[in-house]
Amino acid sequence: MYYSDDLIAEVRSRSDIVDVVGSYISLTKKGANYVGICPFHSDHTPSFSVSRSKQIYKCFACGEAGNVITFIMKYENVTFPEAVKILADRSGIALPEVEISDEEKRRANRKLRLLEVNKEAATYFYKCLRSPHGERGLKYFCDRGLTEETMKQFGLGFAGINGREVVEYLRSKGFSDDEIKGAGIASSSEKNGLSSPFWNRVMYPIMDANHRVIGFGGRVLGDAKPKYLNSPETDIFDKRKNLYGFVFARNSRSGNFILCEGYMDVIAMHQAGFNQAVASLGTAFTQEQARLISRYTKKVYLAYDSDGPGVNAALRAIDILKQAGISGRVIDMRPYKDPDEFIKALGTEEFQKRIDTAENSFYFRIRTIHDKYDQNDPESRTEFYREIAKKLCEEFEEPLERDNYLQGICEKYGIDSGKMKNFVIDLASRGVTAESYQKPKSLKKEKTSEEDSDKAAQARLLTWITDEPELLPKVKKYISLSDFTDEMYRKVAEEIFTGIENGNLDPAAVIDMFDEEDRNEVAGIFQARLPDTETPEERKKSFSDIVIRVRENSYNHFCENNANDMSKLKESIMLKKDLESLKKTGVSLN
Repeated sequence: MYYSDDLIAEVRSRSDIVDVVGSYISLTKKGANYVGICPFHSDHTPSFSVSRSKQIYKCFACGEAGNVITFIMKYENVTFPEAVKILADRSGIALPEVEISDEEKRRANRKLRLLEVNKEAATYFYKCLRSPHGERGLKYFCDRGLTEETMKQFGLGFAGINGREVVEYLRSKGFSDDEIKGAGIASSSEKNGLSSPFWNRVMYPIMDANHRVIGFGGRVLGDAKPKYLNSPETDIFDKRKNLYGFVFARNSRSGNFILCEGYMDVIAMHQAGFNQAVASLGTAFTQEQARLISRYTKKVYLAYDSDGPGVNAALRAIDILKQAGISGRVIDMRPYKDPDEFIKALGTEEFQKRIDTAENSFYFRIRTIHDKYDQNDPESRTEFYREIAKKLCEEFEEPLERDNYLQGICEKYGIDSGKMKNFVIDLASRGVTAESYQKPKSLKKEKTSEEDSDKAAQARLLTWITDEPELLPKVKKYISLSDFTDEMYRKVAEEIFTGIENGNLDPAAVIDMFDEEDRNEVAGIFQARLPDTETPEERKKSFSDIVIRVRENSYNHFCENNANDMSKLKESIMLKKDLESLKKTGVSLN
């Protein structure tokens, strides 16, 4: 869906950010802005600031920032066009009708019909659980300790004594056999005709982020195989891209997700108050599921079964999470097998303690290796040490980080750190890693920290100018667009300078000029923390320090990029003199 810039601007201008955000969270006036509890992380103090004058928000704890459209995108988990439509509907703005082809209409209508099939099937299973036919299923859930409220929340049900009852029910509701098959509820055979594989099973409806039933999981009552049966892939159900319990977990505001193996683990955890729990859908954890999680959090706790298959599944999931930029930690549930057993035995407080002390993913990996070797056998123990060294080489490119983990592992298992370092050097020298362990300590972290500090100075300067546009003419005496060394910051500076000079600066509109992945950082440029000043002299000094820092960063950047260009030597000398002069005189606000 494409909307014109003018239409987007109208939607944004008629959607006051304080009113919109205030309809989702409680806001309190504080100075020029409004503050509240951040809805994007587990917040306990008001760190979420909303500016009516700039029409943007920023959380000074987790860093989330943006305008009214990005707020709706993040809070409602919708795309940019969907967020525009939500705000347009709220403001009474009519959006243009979208022309689609007959084939697109047909596909869209079929998907709607399949969703209706699943909705009715879920209703049938739900009612069946509470009928005489469903007594066995109801007893199963009650024996597992589920309350009526929990069963209702998850829409739990029971598939009757044969696979034809649900088919007849759906036919009575006006659905064709093709639609029933298309939804994955039933299949045809010469022996049984159209019949559902879901019978004599407790049923777990699988919902998407919009609370729509897209599939089912069923657990058989008895010894029949398979024990668990899931809906097949359909036009509305892709098990690789969805997670069980996600519809509730995405709004948990816990700051993390807990990844489980099974439906009952998720349900038991939600009932116990851990409503950030999710599970994959009958398959191993996938990259698509990791990407889905990464839109909400960068921290995942794994609550997989503590048996061998569970450990192996956790190791695979850790690798997938890492590829998605997510930090994975492992909850130790021993001596119990899964979260359901653990919580029933020891309670929620003890489980929370296990979350708080969850194991670092690398330590977990080393522990699983440790358990494979006989530590009383010298040869086996040596192999264990060699495995540790190999993992240290494979996991960490940054020498300092590798050293920290090396020390930690050696302390944990009583290993001589000097000998372990020799192991690592030996493996690295034979090409186990791309870079030799003996390479001089990397300056990568220090450089990144320095760059972040330089950006912070540029952001503070731009925030100050935005707050007090009358300062721009004075700033331009000392600062030009070329002094903003980062391309993004330079582009934002250009928009600010031009907007102020033309009398139409709109920070919220500037944010929308950038791709989704950059909008958060751009919004932060308009809401950087400014120095606390009480007197005019303190204010003058703080402002002067920021301007000088930006100029100094610009000079250093110029020198680094032209170190071998003798034709730039004269310009470098002049820049140096200007910088030294500025440091002596300071910045005049007169």
